[in-house]
Amino acid sequence: MKLPFPGRLLALAVISSLSLALPLSAAHAEDKPKVALVMKSLANEFFRTMEDGAKDYQKTHADEFELIANGIKNETDTGEQIRIVEQMVNAGAKALVIAPADSKALVSAVKKAMDQGVVVINIDNRLDPDLLKSKGISVPFVGPDNRKGARLVGDYLASQKLKAGDQVGIIEGVSTTTNAQQRTAGFKDAMDAAQMKIVSVQSGNWEIDKGNAVAASMLNEYPDLKALLAGNDSMALGAVSAVRAAGKTGQVQVVGYDNINAIKPMLEDGRVLATLDQAASQQAVYGIQAALKMVKGEKPDVDADNVIQTPVELITKKP
Repeated sequence: MKLPFPGRLLALAVISSLSLALPLSAAHAEDKPKVALVMKSLANEFFRTMEDGAKDYQKTHADEFELIANGIKNETDTGEQIRIVEQMVNAGAKALVIAPADSKALVSAVKKAMDQGVVVINIDNRLDPDLLKSKGISVPFVGPDNRKGARLVGDYLASQKLKAGDQVGIIEGVSTTTNAQQRTAGFKDAMDAAQMKIVSVQSGNWEIDKGNAVAASMLNEYPDLKALLAGNDSMALGAVSAVRAAGKTGQVQVVGYDNINAIKPMLEDGRVLATLDQAASQQAVYGIQAALKMVKGEKPDVDADNVIQTPVELITKKP
């Protein structure tokens, strides 16, 4: 059926308006940058909390950016993390917010992303500054002063439960990561200042099972051990199990770092003496905010060392 002339004019007007609206809508969608959050092991509650914080932030800023979040299965799978970075870049990410599994191994992947025009923000574990410089790139870091945080935990342990000359062991994270090195340094600062004897430093790869195995070995080798200082709460959970299995609950103190939910009941009943909160839910948010600034051509609020410092807080049993 043929429409009368006025009706045909109206139909043409509607079609024209739709054809104009569709490109504008598509253009608006393209205006929203895609931000890729690439984390370490999602088996670690710390990174699940980080992911939740990022997703909550995106929901309240849905008109500003799209978020893709991903992580690896274990803390040491750097090859898989590199693959994820490449996948995110190929998927059209305009910004990459990354907690690298290794401070050096991820630098080449980061440079490759930057060469393709992707903005990169480094969170949680700092990429090696000297290696970045040798590649001719600069990447802002968002995260805490890990050495300062670990020192707070170590000082509290020494002041509450130890005396000069006591033997202690340090369960370190992945030894090639900057945050593991800095936390170990902070623990050592505290133990040296209090004149403790550090009898062993071994890597627990940030994981519960490995932390358990390392703690069990130290307890067996050093029967007079008085404390285990774990570089994260996952390894502290493993250490608590090892202390219990050795029949030394209450005799060997355990401290951690991260303040994950699983550690909180252990703080209350004394199985863990202290941990350190480093604002897990907000670290990625700070990183995303910095990335969005850079996407717009603005400079993030970094200090002289290209760092956006995030807060740390000593956590002990509630009074």
